[in-house]
Amino acid sequence: MNIDANLYQAPEGAAVVLDQWATRGKPLCKSKKGYDKALQDQIEQLSAQQRLLYASDRHALLLIFQAMDTAGKDGAIRHVMSGVNPQGCQVFSFQHPSAQELEHDFLWRTTRHLPERGRIGIFNRSYYEEVLIVRVHSGILRSQGVCDLAAGESVWTSRFRSIVELERHLHANGTRVVKVYLHLSKDEQRKRLLARIDEPEKNWKFSLAGATSTADSPWFIVPADDKFDARLIVSHIVLDALLNLKMHYPKVSPARRRELKAIRKQLVP
Repeated sequence: MNIDANLYQAPEGAAVVLDQWATRGKPLCKSKKGYDKALQDQIEQLSAQQRLLYASDRHALLLIFQAMDTAGKDGAIRHVMSGVNPQGCQVFSFQHPSAQELEHDFLWRTTRHLPERGRIGIFNRSYYEEVLIVRVHSGILRSQGVCDLAAGESVWTSRFRSIVELERHLHANGTRVVKVYLHLSKDEQRKRLLARIDEPEKNWKFSLAGATSTADSPWFIVPADDKFDARLIVSHIVLDALLNLKMHYPKVSPARRRELKAIRKQLVP
């Protein structure tokens, strides 16, 4: 099985038209047994990399998942991260903002849950809701008391810029941001729901990918009609992000090694 994550990475600064991105690719495995083995192999590698992430204590990893309903975000997170130590990984879901959250800037409620060094943070939906759902539900925007913007700048352009600057700041300070959009076809969504969903927020355009996908914090558009392939692709993308950190375990000094040997002698009869 050979997965090239670059095939799913949205280009920086270019418009992204979802209709031009596949929702299903060539099957990565010939059988369910083959899929189970491939996923388990990647889960074991992810587990090893997570231990290294914690031990090195230099970086954090933030995974952001966005998708339409039924695209399989919860399942992808559950399966891909099943081998990760729960103490080193936190999942946050963001729904309608609370009264307290509305009194702060639009990034506040998510940034206070950013992962610390050595840990993996997962945002099941994220601050990107502030340029997606808020566009549809204008009442939320009014409740946020948006400040006056620079002449000619829309609130959405301003928010895109703020998000890019936030992610640039995070990257410069050791947090790697990986963003995954699970791309589901309308036909497959209809099958999963047994009825067409026509609410506006379920059919938003993914224009933000072109505005916020960067080399350091890319968007990956993962075909999600086949949930098994989608999980394999997501696990590979996450594993690539960790491997690219080129981490290593802290070196033990000669003095500390002598101390450990002395302790061992006391413990072993």
